[in-house]
Amino acid sequence: MSDDIETVAFKEFEDYDGAQEDGTKEEVNLDVILDVPVVISMEIGRTNISIRNLLQLNQGSVVEMERFVGEALDVLVNGMLIAHGEVVVINDKFGIRLTDVISPSERVKRLA
Repeated sequence: MSDDIETVAFKEFEDYDGAQEDGTKEEVNLDVILDVPVVISMEIGRTNISIRNLLQLNQGSVVEMERFVGEALDVLVNGMLIAHGEVVVINDKFGIRLTDVISPSERVKRLA
């Protein structure tokens, strides 16, 4: 048995943009993922508080957010920002009207 150890050089990974080695673009087939469920959530804001203040929170406590009244909400899919929107009410339920949405190709890149 030989104890010769060889070093192997691997190519660097690059962001996939659909380009083939010959320069042509590969057509991406999204049909295989169109029915995969994702979690969509709306975020009204964030803030930082100390653990001391966190432990003092109780029913009726008010936590001030960094976002101002009237500012667009963040729309997140699986934790990735894909749009902004404003709160609406539809049949006594909250909804969101999208005001700014990233392109479909950018959405796919962010979710990959």
